[in-house]
Amino acid sequence: MFNRPGNRVNQQLTLLSDRLSEENPALEGVVEAFGALDRLGYAAGFLDPEEESYAFTISWWPMIAVLGTFSAGKSTFINEYIGATVQRSGSQAVDDRFTVISYGGSEKVKELPGLALDGDPRFPFYRVSSEIERLSDGGGRTVDHFLSMKTVKSERLRGRILIDSPGFDADEQRATILQLTDHIIDLSDLVLVFFDARHPEPGAMRDTLEHLVNRVAARNDFTKLVFVLNQIDTTWREDNLEEVVSAWQRAVVRQGNATGRFYCLYNTGAAVEIGDDKVRARYEYKAARDREEIHAKISEISSSRSYRIVGAMQAIAEAIEMDALPALRGALARWRRRVLQVDFLMMAAVLAIFAYGAQALMGGFGPLLNAMREAPIWAGLGVAAVLLILLAIHFLNRNWVARRVAHSLPDETASGNWRAAFMKNTVFWRSIFRKSPTGLGRGSIRQLHTLRDRVEAYIQRLNNQFMDEGSKSGQTAGGARMSTPNTGSVTGGNGPGNAVAGADQSTRG
Repeated sequence: MFNRPGNRVNQQLTLLSDRLSEENPALEGVVEAFGALDRLGYAAGFLDPEEESYAFTISWWPMIAVLGTFSAGKSTFINEYIGATVQRSGSQAVDDRFTVISYGGSEKVKELPGLALDGDPRFPFYRVSSEIERLSDGGGRTVDHFLSMKTVKSERLRGRILIDSPGFDADEQRATILQLTDHIIDLSDLVLVFFDARHPEPGAMRDTLEHLVNRVAARNDFTKLVFVLNQIDTTWREDNLEEVVSAWQRAVVRQGNATGRFYCLYNTGAAVEIGDDKVRARYEYKAARDREEIHAKISEISSSRSYRIVGAMQAIAEAIEMDALPALRGALARWRRRVLQVDFLMMAAVLAIFAYGAQALMGGFGPLLNAMREAPIWAGLGVAAVLLILLAIHFLNRNWVARRVAHSLPDETASGNWRAAFMKNTVFWRSIFRKSPTGLGRGSIRQLHTLRDRVEAYIQRLNNQFMDEGSKSGQTAGGARMSTPNTGSVTGGNGPGNAVAGADQSTRG
């Protein structure tokens, strides 16, 4: 099915395929298609067949990162969403590591070390240990120092991954945590950034806002950021939620985010007592509605991730044909031209030295030819020696020029290692005059086209599945929305429908 039976990469792909069949049947068969793409990559030299697969370059599960400061309510939100007590919560810093939470077969929470993530390509931190070593400058800190993994049987985790982060206001680990946060934001499909309404002054969070918002805005993917103002129940006495939200919104916009959309939440089970019935009704309605919207966003990313995975396979196939193949052909042409030029110069120099030696030692070519006729064995050995010298010069020259040309090629691209693929084409037994790169002949190009056709079939299958699911959920949600009360505006203060509408108006802009 995959590359080689018993091969380590093959075993990992089999595990990936098995887990996908359980959690995301929409992607059934896609891993096998990546295996076919791998075989082309191995043949061309883009991938190491013992270590690498194109399937390992992407995250197969939608990722939701939950970021924020200590005691902002991240863990409480995660427990509430999952429906189980997975993360410890409290007013003090209780977790100082990133915790990857995924679906498991046991009703009980299972905790695994960070090494479980580092060695499993199904998860987004595959082989992250070397990066952690670099970021933390050694110091004896291993992957387990920064990462852990938990699994629990929750339907809301099926087919997706949650990541709970330590607070940004951490200790001496702050620099490493912020750099790992960048890595997580890059990989995530949705990033929930929690702020604490008990500390309504955003100025104290300027460093965190700058790091999060500026970095994401620079990558033009700030739409994945969702800002959550948590524990809004603490503002009920002043009844100034609109002012608090507006202050945070202005702070976010100043840092480069175009929308500054904030959701407002609190946990009713841990809330302070709201003495005013009207305020309590408004706050409860606001929190319930925003929580429902956040849950809907989390649900939506499953379909977008599936399309992204299928699109990644198409992008890799196109990168091989449109980018890597022309680059290799060009590099081989440069190599061939330079080898022939240097060969000509070097061989001309050798022949000139030979001619000069004949002239000096024998007094010209006439005496040399007479000596060769009188001793043909020695003459043959002499000719063979000259040919061996010329061949040695040629192959040494091939290797020297190849290394110089290879240095100009990248070793990390979407299609793989161009440098390694080029060097595979310059091995001594391969003719210098072959123009088609190894593993990228007409048959391979036809296979790439076939894989791209399969991508279209996968997209159609995803369309059918998600359109059917959307139709069903739309009918259910439509019925639920019709029963939602709407009793007025915030200024009227007449009921749950008010829902702090002022805050909505200030934040939706």
